Formats: sequence, C-alpha cells, structure tokens
Amino acid sequence: MSLVVEADGGSRGNPGPAGYGAVVKDADGQVLAEAADALGVTTNNVAEYQGLIAGLRSALAIGGDGATVEVRMDSKLVIEQMAGRWKIKNEGLRPLARQADELARRLRVRWTWVPRERNRDADRLANAAMDAAARGEKWQPAGLPEPSPPPAAAAPEPALAREPSASPQDRSGGWMGPATTATTLLLLRHGETPLSVERRFSGTGDPELTPKGVAQAEAAAARLARPPYRIDVIVSSPLRRALATAEAVAGRAGLKVAVDEDLREVAFGEWEGHTFTEIQRRWPGELAAWLADPSVAPPGGESFEQAASRIEQARERLLLDHRGKTVLAVSHVTPIKLFLRFALLAPAASLYRMHLDIGSLCAIDYFPDGPELVRAFNDTAHLR
Repeated sequence: MSLVVEADGGSRGNPGPAGYGAVVKDADGQVLAEAADALGVTTNNVAEYQGLIAGLRSALAIGGDGATVEVRMDSKLVIEQMAGRWKIKNEGLRPLARQADELARRLRVRWTWVPRERNRDADRLANAAMDAAARGEKWQPAGLPEPSPPPAAAAPEPALAREPSASPQDRSGGWMGPATTATTLLLLRHGETPLSVERRFSGTGDPELTPKGVAQAEAAAARLARPPYRIDVIVSSPLRRALATAEAVAGRAGLKVAVDEDLREVAFGEWEGHTFTEIQRRWPGELAAWLADPSVAPPGGESFEQAASRIEQARERLLLDHRGKTVLAVSHVTPIKLFLRFALLAPAASLYRMHLDIGSLCAIDYFPDGPELVRAFNDTAHLR
C-alpha cells in the first residue's frame, strides 16, 4: 500500500499553547485518517514532531509494517533531521526524533518538504488543536480511524496557513496586527573589500575590509546603537569581512559576536576573484548554466540550491535559540537574499532579481503563528 502522511504542528507564543495535526491519504489524495491533539504549552518544533509521530502511527494502523509512505511537512527542520541530513542539536527534540525514527523504520518512508500552502489539511487540524490548547482544553480525535474515507461533513474549508479563525485579536490574512511577539532578524551585509571595489566574485575567499569598508561598518554600528534598534544577539559569518563588520556593531552594543558557519558566502570555486567578464570569456557555457539554474554550481563551487539548504538550517536554529529577540546577522549578499526569498515565499529565480548594496540593512519579522514579514530591504540610509 502507498500512503501519504501530511503533518504539522505549532504554538502560539513559541513556547505557548500548542497542538498538532496529521492526515493520511491514499495515492489518489483521498483522506483515510486524521489525527490531532492539544499539547498544552510547548514549542513549535516539539508540536511538529508530535504531528509527525501521530501521522506515522496512523499510517501503520492503516497500511501495516512495510507500507510505502511519503511524509510531507512544511517544517524543513523536521524533514532534514529525519532524513539524516541535519544534526539534532536541541536535546529536547532528540527523544521525539528517536520515537519518530522507530516508527519510520517499520515503514518505507520518503521525506518531502512542501511549502506551507500545500500542507493545509494538517495545518487546519493543528490550528484547531492550538485553539483548544489556548482555551485550556484537551482536544481529542476519535482515535485512530479505520481505513475508510470520512463523511463529507468532516472536510471543512482549508484554513490559511497557521491562521486562527476565531477572535478579532487574531491575525487574519496579514491585515491585522500581530497577536504575538515577533523574532526580528536584522540582516547586515559586510563593508567594502578590495574585491568588491573591482567587482570580482568574492565567496569563501577571505579579503579584509578596505578603509572605506571599515567606515561603512562604523556607520552601520552607529545607526544600530540608536533607537528604534535594540539588539539582543549578534551572529556573524566566519569570514573576516563579516566578522570585522559585526565587531564594529558589537563594540557599540556591548555584546559579543557568535560565529555561525552557515552564514558564510556561497563558494564560487574556480570563479573566485574573477570579474564577470573574465568568467564569461573563460567559462561561457558554465556561466550560462549557472545563470539559468540555481541548482548548477560554478566549477568546484557551491550552487545556490546547496546554499539555500544551510541557510534554512541557520534560520530554524536562530528562531529556535532566540525566539522573541532581535538578532543581528552579519553576512553576505547570497545568504541575505536567501533569507529574503524564504520570507517572501519567492521562487529560486528571484535571487537573480535582487540587488543588495555593500553595507546595506534588511529586516524580517518572524511571528510564532506563521507569518514572516519583510520590514526593510537594501536600506543604506546610514551610508549617506
């Protein structure tokens, strides 16, 4: 038997009133089972894992050991961790991951990340469970259903992703004010380097700031030291041009800089240090392919698609470790574009249509109930 498990979970406050939802479908998309539950107060990631566990249990009840199952979730963190591509650094998630893995080993599972809008059935159930948790109630499904379709009345209209539908205080479609505290990510591109002056590809090579770049870093630091900014945490790429920029801000903010390896620039391989014209002359076919497809890497380098995977990992980690805080991430043009692309739900090709100046500032608000709002893009007011 071939089945599809769609699972989701969330909390209003992270941690906050939490719940999960899971749906099991056949290969034709017919709903075979639904499961949901309120979890009291916990985090988004715990709720997502609980949704996965409930979905796998339902799949086993329907298909038995050895059934082929595609698990679809909009949590990149859970999918990548269960697929074995990301490490599980949060001690609180490890028991849940082991429990899910024990269930998955009894099945033939394929792990698939999907955008939030393609996970609406599970999201609907998770939101109902979160509503119950917010009321202090224990929302209970009828148990693991038999492998038969539910009646037509059991299929309400799909809800907007992670959007509750009850009270005027709740967010609705992005038009009303947020009901919970956002985690704010300030994204600062490093100052000028000798390679940027000459418009050369600068990836994981490690040039230092020029005197002008140092001045740009100081200008950004002066701006971020004044209201309305209030930085709680500073993280930086390990490359010197970013670290020097981050240290300038840290000196005024009285904070230390934490290094995050995933915030490094994309590796340009053999193109490192060359101008666009030089690359066009020496690698015309490779350049054309790279410009047309984000999955194509420069010779000996890293593709935008590969970079996107580590930036998603960095995003999940930052939101988990610093929820409700303002985090300054000092990085490079490609990682910052990827953060923006994810927040805007934009396609991969959007990377080719963004321009970010040296020393520019962007800002994204992440709300526990789902929405991500871009507050600033390529802001260079401090450099004028």
